[in-house]
Amino acid sequence: MGRSMGRKIKKKGKRYFDYSLLFVVIFICGFGLVMIYSTSSYTAQLTYGNSEYFFFKQLQADLLGFLAMYFMYRVFDYHYFQRRWAVAIFILSIISILAIIPFGTEVNGAKRWIYLGTVSFQPSELAKFATIVMTAVGICAIGNKINKLRYVFLVWLIIGGLLGVMVYAITSNLSSAIIIFGISFVMTFVAYKGYKIYMVLIAAFTAAFAAFYTWLTNMVKSGNMTDSFRLNRFLIWLNPEKYMEDKGYQTVQALYAIGSGGLFGKGLGKSLQKLGFIPESQNDMIFSIICEELGLFGAICVILIFVLMLWRIVHIAQNAPDLLGTLIATGVFAQVAIQVILNIAVVTNTIPNTGVSLPFISYGGTSSVFLMAEIGVVLNISSQIRLEK
Repeated sequence: MGRSMGRKIKKKGKRYFDYSLLFVVIFICGFGLVMIYSTSSYTAQLTYGNSEYFFFKQLQADLLGFLAMYFMYRVFDYHYFQRRWAVAIFILSIISILAIIPFGTEVNGAKRWIYLGTVSFQPSELAKFATIVMTAVGICAIGNKINKLRYVFLVWLIIGGLLGVMVYAITSNLSSAIIIFGISFVMTFVAYKGYKIYMVLIAAFTAAFAAFYTWLTNMVKSGNMTDSFRLNRFLIWLNPEKYMEDKGYQTVQALYAIGSGGLFGKGLGKSLQKLGFIPESQNDMIFSIICEELGLFGAICVILIFVLMLWRIVHIAQNAPDLLGTLIATGVFAQVAIQVILNIAVVTNTIPNTGVSLPFISYGGTSSVFLMAEIGVVLNISSQIRLEK
């Protein structure tokens, strides 16, 4: 009887599943739907005659995302990426980015989407996923050679660099290009034993930014706008009030929303800035409405939820059964962390304005589906962790 009981316990406790990560994802998606309805109902009613227009479109995307997450967790095995799946996804992402040139649709001055009937697809989101799986497979294929610096640069150039440059050159989406390269950077940092090169790169970047900032402040004092779209964003970042009638309008309105929220906010659904003052507030600037309606307390709670999510992903990465699982989980961690940091930094005017969505909360179907699929892969990795480990 003792042996039988022991075998049953061992068999039952053979595999691990991270329910904490699953519950966090379900909660944050539900919270995102609530905030999308709150922020978009006024605009949707005026534009489409249906206050629930954006809510239902995001709900459909989230449901599709949960299906993708379930498939990647239950049906797909992350080891399949080593069997040419990673290369296929990488090539598909390149083709989809190139397809923007003849088939892309321009929205709000940016040509970044491909419309298939009533469904839109953003190739940069596929490129982020491709960067994660291809970098992980590439590092595993290189093996111990990844500890040689030239192979680290090779991974950066062939994977992160190629996709990042293509996304920026074809779609002018600098934020996605930064995220793609950032994913590759973080993953090689985890795989590469040395750290001095990363310290040198960070120091060089800091010095270059300090010199650029000094030059930029002199430009601000002169009060001259330039012909460069990117450079003007830096000028607006340093002095948004000066350009609030034009390019700095959205930033100033977002800061008004954050400041007026106070400690506990005005209450859910009671935002004033979403009533046409912040354009498309359900997108990149949704965090400012969270601050206005739920206050500093609500904003901190949202940040803590993301911290909990990232902690669970790190836990899975640390206990993954092999290097491939560790690297894929690390890549997902990098994408979510970079997007959360950049989005909150943009909304609070800590960095210049650039279009970065808040994961699982901002309106966006393609982003939601691919993020959910990535979480599904992480859950698949967690399901292959032995409890004994």
